[in-house]
Amino acid sequence: MYTLYIANKNYSSWSLRAWLLMRERGIPFTEQLVVFGQLESWQGFRRISPSGRVPCLIDGETVVWDSLSIAEYLAEHHEGIWPSDALARAWARSAAAEMHSGFAALRSRCSMSCGIRVRLHSRSADLEQDIARLSALWSDGLERFGGPFLAGRSFTAVDAFFAPVAFRIRTYGLDIDAGSLAYAQRLLDLPAMRAWYADALREKWRDEPHDSEVDQFGAVLEDLRAR
Repeated sequence: MYTLYIANKNYSSWSLRAWLLMRERGIPFTEQLVVFGQLESWQGFRRISPSGRVPCLIDGETVVWDSLSIAEYLAEHHEGIWPSDALARAWARSAAAEMHSGFAALRSRCSMSCGIRVRLHSRSADLEQDIARLSALWSDGLERFGGPFLAGRSFTAVDAFFAPVAFRIRTYGLDIDAGSLAYAQRLLDLPAMRAWYADALREKWRDEPHDSEVDQFGAVLEDLRAR
């Protein structure tokens, strides 16, 4: 059976991608959660992952790190990771790669923290640009392939890659178009997303670098996490 190493569910958007993809596609795995700051340093994480980062998937002697690489590795062994239609598959891979390497302002100004609600101090021009691009991209996929997911009727890797954005939209009350907002809610309503969120609320660990990043760009209105 696969072993998937992840970090705190409240904060770790990268971990969510691989975890959600495997849960929604019904791929069995053993979860190993490593708390931010629990290992002494980056060198401590390197005992698990060559990059010193999570997620990291272990399959026997095979070690696969980085969420995009994990998706591609799983696609070699399981059906349904990417759409079966070639056009939809090309679009989905492109959109997932764009999320993987882009949306810098959205990442930095709206870092994932599932269990809080935040009012941003301001919405910078680069954040507005990212939100506009997100809406355009989601609208394109939903209209082109008919929904309810980005590349058609089934949940695939591209949806997993945008799942952390759904949490960000709720945490920061981001204003997006109605179709995109409905898609984000569909992600939040997935059984696996609800399970991740419930686990995130139960976590009592706090990570100062993540929380400081939130405080830099906004004011916390509500903290729903266990104490």
